[in-house]
Amino acid sequence: MKKYNGILWAIMLIASLSMAQQTPALPQSEVISISGATLHLGDGSVIENGTLVFEKGLITEIGANVSPRGRVINASGKHVYPGFIAPGKSLGLIEINAVRASDDEDEIGDMIPHVRSIIAYNAESQVVESMRPNGVLLGQITPQGGRISGTSSIVQFDAWNWEDAIVREDDGIHLNWPSTFRRGRWWLGEERGYRPNKDYSEQQQEVADFVKNAKAYGSGSNSPLNPAFKAMQGLFDGSKTLYVYADGEREIIDGISAMKTAGVQKVVLVGGYQAHKITDFLKDQQIPVLVNYTHTLPNLNDDPYDHTYKLPKLLVDAGLLVGIQNADASNFQTRNLPFYAGQVAGQGLEFEKALQLISSNTAKILGIDDKYGSLASGKSATLFISEGNALEMRGNRLTHAFIDGREISLETHQTELWKRYMEKYEGQ
Repeated sequence: MKKYNGILWAIMLIASLSMAQQTPALPQSEVISISGATLHLGDGSVIENGTLVFEKGLITEIGANVSPRGRVINASGKHVYPGFIAPGKSLGLIEINAVRASDDEDEIGDMIPHVRSIIAYNAESQVVESMRPNGVLLGQITPQGGRISGTSSIVQFDAWNWEDAIVREDDGIHLNWPSTFRRGRWWLGEERGYRPNKDYSEQQQEVADFVKNAKAYGSGSNSPLNPAFKAMQGLFDGSKTLYVYADGEREIIDGISAMKTAGVQKVVLVGGYQAHKITDFLKDQQIPVLVNYTHTLPNLNDDPYDHTYKLPKLLVDAGLLVGIQNADASNFQTRNLPFYAGQVAGQGLEFEKALQLISSNTAKILGIDDKYGSLASGKSATLFISEGNALEMRGNRLTHAFIDGREISLETHQTELWKRYMEKYEGQ
């Protein structure tokens, strides 16, 4: 009996940890105006002492000479930003890394493009909820593991379930391109450190053959049904994007060239640690880059210590479309997305261009820029008000946030704990 009680308590613990504390906001029911703020439009431009009006979830007016209507929020001295977008993350697919029952970010198999992350998305995740107080309001929910991990979808972070959360369903497929080097497996007696991957040619040919066969499948009778090949068809007609994860110069060129030759219409490079060495190639192929987060160490001992800080600016200066992701970091660190962009601004990139790395640029790369990523008439009122500079830790203090015009709660399990213990130690 004690054994079953223990199992029951474990299930209850997981359930309690995976439940969000806030009820999703109701649809916008009144006209709302934000007045007197510095409006950062997310497209590189700024409006000082501006007013933004939105109704039924859409921005209707924005400018310096707009008259406020409806409910007016006085934001004098504050800043308004478009909601930040986090690509390439398994948010909502895993709650606690050490608890296997809460981990649904990976599936068995190596080539599994037909695995759809969206149906496993937990809209009540406390980790997802913790993104919102820092202004991260949308994300690309991405499966992990394997060579072809599966299919991602884009969601907003205030929903009852995955159906409510969807912004763009099944937007792309994620390919982990093989590496020319691998780390020594010390547990098998190999020396630590990097060594050539003798299987690289075989591994890349395996990927190329899979994509080639998938395209041939689409040109045939599609009988018998092959779910994996069927899921790949959007890559050949341009309705889906292929996200190629690669860091080395050779891997980037090999991966993009092979996929373009195979007939893939839209390719995005994810990672791109050495992308600054081949910017002409990337520009010629019209490849956007979702560069890795800046708060990390160099990959190699002889790399400059500040390489990861400067890489986004190097790519932007070369004329590439660049966004920031942190696919290699734990999910909870996604809340630091604005500070990654702030780090790039600290390396000399103009502030508004740094803002674009996590707003309009990412929206363009993900194919949702018709509604999200910038502030303009007709676009979604997915935005927030910050007391200061949202790309700087001391300034990122949100007072209001809206998703599709719905005013969302900025309370989370963490803010509740903060208030609880502030009361305990106040005056001590």
